[in-house]
Amino acid sequence: MSRELPVTDRPRDRGTLVLWGLLGAYPFGGITWQVLQHLEGLRRLGFDVWYVEDHEDYVLDPVAFEPTPEVEANVAYLRRQLERIGMGDRWIFRVPQQGTTLGREPDELARLYERADAVLNLGGAQHVRADHDAIRCLLYLETDPVQRQVEVALGDEERIAQLARHDHLFTYGTNLGAPDCLVPLERFTWVPTRPPAVRDWWDGDGRPPARDALTTVLNWQHSGKDVTWDGQTWTWRKDLAFAPYLDLPARSPLPLEMAVGAISAESVDDLRRRGWRYVHPATVADPMDYRDYVRAGLGEFTAAKEQYVRPRSGWFSDRSVCYLAAGRPVVTEETGISNTVPSGDGLLCFGDADEALAALERVAGDYPGHAEAARELAREYFDAERLLGEMLERAGVG
Repeated sequence: MSRELPVTDRPRDRGTLVLWGLLGAYPFGGITWQVLQHLEGLRRLGFDVWYVEDHEDYVLDPVAFEPTPEVEANVAYLRRQLERIGMGDRWIFRVPQQGTTLGREPDELARLYERADAVLNLGGAQHVRADHDAIRCLLYLETDPVQRQVEVALGDEERIAQLARHDHLFTYGTNLGAPDCLVPLERFTWVPTRPPAVRDWWDGDGRPPARDALTTVLNWQHSGKDVTWDGQTWTWRKDLAFAPYLDLPARSPLPLEMAVGAISAESVDDLRRRGWRYVHPATVADPMDYRDYVRAGLGEFTAAKEQYVRPRSGWFSDRSVCYLAAGRPVVTEETGISNTVPSGDGLLCFGDADEALAALERVAGDYPGHAEAARELAREYFDAERLLGEMLERAGVG
């Protein structure tokens, strides 16, 4: 399969947009594709798009995964990824704690904010400061729902003040406000959207999968992001999410495999004993290797974090979207997403281990049909130009 990324050369005469993200701060495969697909989708809509990291937080070292004041390797990574999509001259990076910028001078950043039609704060990456007052339209694009809504409901004044700086709030929580959703909604209006996919970046060129397993990519352990609301604590941990499904490989008609980081050797051994195939996370750390891994699998099998599942948030993974765009079916835990995206063909949602097994048997029984349905779902529900165009129209931009 080609490792080149098709990019468009359309006129970009609809105005200027800025995307805030964490491409340089967190130089890893999944975050990279999240940023790049938003950038390319906006460019294909005809906008002159700039990528900016303007925060004061330390970046994560690309090798040690620890916060560091040294930014050279991170900026080199940022530049390399943007050059892939023809944006090597359309980025600005603020060096944390120094007040200096790379890519352009600070005064050019200030002028960019003044002339931009809108700035999109992807994943809430940027803390809004007083020097951002010149921005005429600021959009918040929440990729991980529940935590912010709970903070607002609990009266977190700093969070409320930050969200209030934005003109429009969008969220991947597609089920927020529905009768079966437990997420509190106070003060703000959240507009649902979904993760965008630049579909021709993932298309498998019609080739069959190179691997005979359903795969996924994840970090096993997390800390510090659990939330408590109305007497319930909802965790944000993959190890707990997968716990009900750990014995599934012994029953599954298809092999199950995960590329998993933040995991102990003991936990890896336990996964292998239960029949899981294990891939070291370094194998998919590079964005192009990550893409190859997604496209090479039969599809994805994954469990969702409790924080998305228990309150029926309607969240859907931007990684899973890539599988669908590659024509690879996704078997995933139900979060309420099936209220807005059809489940059963191409996308199969489950609520327990027995339902997961039944979904795996359905995929094994008609793989070509589910693969084609996955590709159609990506076209109909996750196309980058469509989703981002609808978001900008809702915000009155362009």
